[in-house]
Amino acid sequence: MVDMSREEFEDAVRDALDEIPEELADQMDNVVVLVEDDPPEDDPELLGLYEGVPLTERGEFWAAGALPDRITIFRRPTLALCDSRDEVVDEVAVTVVHEIAHHFGIDDDRLHELGWG
Repeated sequence: MVDMSREEFEDAVRDALDEIPEELADQMDNVVVLVEDDPPEDDPELLGLYEGVPLTERGEFWAAGALPDRITIFRRPTLALCDSRDEVVDEVAVTVVHEIAHHFGIDDDRLHELGWG
């Protein structure tokens, strides 16, 4: 398990978000990215979670004023999975891309095909 403070982990998430191409970032609509220490109890190894309505499923009059979609990156399971800080940074980047892809309507099967498992 890598020892990394919450602040350092949040910095890694911010850095990963900064690497998202501007064309994609500009299309992200009504979404917030959060860091939590622990995932839901029923999935203790979960690294990230997208909760919301993907852009591909929003109709023309999609819920004006709806709460934002949430992307949550989980710190403790990521640190437990990795052997170094560099590995944490890489894993965070992959997890952020994976969850943002869900916001764009890309499912897990397609992500695995693209190498973003």
